[in-house]
Amino acid sequence: MRKVAIYGKGGIGKSTTTQNTVAALAEMGKKVMVVGCDPKADSTRLLLGGLAQKTVLDTLREEGDDVDLDDILKAGYGGAMCTESGGPEPGVGCAGRGIITSINMLEQLGAYTEDKQLDYAFYDVLGDVVCGGFAMPIREGKAQEIYIVCSGEMMAMYAANNICKGIVKFAEAGGVRLGGLICNSRNTDNESELILELARRLGTQMLHFVPRDNDVQRAELRRKTVIEWDPACKQADEYRTLARSIDENKMFVIPKPLEIEELESLLIDFGIAA
Repeated sequence: MRKVAIYGKGGIGKSTTTQNTVAALAEMGKKVMVVGCDPKADSTRLLLGGLAQKTVLDTLREEGDDVDLDDILKAGYGGAMCTESGGPEPGVGCAGRGIITSINMLEQLGAYTEDKQLDYAFYDVLGDVVCGGFAMPIREGKAQEIYIVCSGEMMAMYAANNICKGIVKFAEAGGVRLGGLICNSRNTDNESELILELARRLGTQMLHFVPRDNDVQRAELRRKTVIEWDPACKQADEYRTLARSIDENKMFVIPKPLEIEELESLLIDFGIAA
């Protein structure tokens, strides 16, 4: 089983990218589990047809420790198994602890055992590496390969570079590696060339350039992935290509994060920063 974590700046489209990629992998016949690591609990809704899934933390608060795997793991599109970590009550506690609690509970309940025959476990992780809880998939080797969703926007690139610093910090102890950048296009100037160059300097690859397309929003309004909503549309093929690129990927590296001056210089060279 391959354990994959998707990181990136908040609002960059990690959850949308993850769910559409998982749908494409499921279409390929892969058995996938998705672990939502965002307190908003929106990492699986497209796979579940908009179902508001009860989170692990909500289940624990309501039922105590007497929890079965079926209480927190639901089957979605293509048989993808979906769970949401959830978060604490607003204003109370650390949301990152929800990730720690959820992953530990999934392990204790046997979600990863060989009889489940999983090909992939995907972790959709909130934003930047902001605290120990959100860094858990990197820090404790829960994820073996990291993909960073980014764009040609300045803050998305800053976040990608910071995430690479987190990977470097835990690469030796946990064995985690960077599998590449996924550009979720925002139609900025020279975007593809910019991310290709950023990837080169980080020592990795741009795994796929996902063009901006309103079919993504049209599918989301219907609470579906693009592949389920309109399997024949062009954007569905983009996610199929991304899924194949992940499935066939052999390039896993310890990245070489840029100094802030180098990153700013890169942005200026491509006409992004003033």
